[in-house]
Amino acid sequence: MVSRKRNAALDKSDEPHPTAFQERLYAACKKIPKGKVTTYGALAKALSSSARAVGQGMRRNPFAPIVPCHRVIASDLELGGFSGEWGNETKQVCRKRSMLQAEGVKFDGTKVARTSVVEVDEMAALVGAPTLVVAKGNAKLKQPRTACTAVARHSRK
Repeated sequence: MVSRKRNAALDKSDEPHPTAFQERLYAACKKIPKGKVTTYGALAKALSSSARAVGQGMRRNPFAPIVPCHRVIASDLELGGFSGEWGNETKQVCRKRSMLQAEGVKFDGTKVARTSVVEVDEMAALVGAPTLVVAKGNAKLKQPRTACTAVARHSRK
């Protein structure tokens, strides 16, 4: 007979269960290329969310480093927070900087160099989110082209 203690160890109910938003967030975060970063705001726009929600989701990320939350920074290109700490001189944020440098992210003083940043439109494309296109005063959503949309367009001809 298996003891109660052992049954408790086999029970997987203690494993993290991300919300639907967190699942989308973590999937998007995994698409940030090594050697690059994006901002909380850019990731939020790509997910039609808020920077604060992205920050809270990153703070609760139980899958690091598989989900590389260290690749998300503040909009002023400062490192922002890491592991619940905020500020360039904190132990965890110094660790974040070291991780990013090891991946090839370039810095300009305490800020990430603009050349290492995945901007809003590129992040939206990586995530597969629609982007806003403004042409001749008319704004419309442009859906990213995928294999499915390419087949659908071809079959209409």
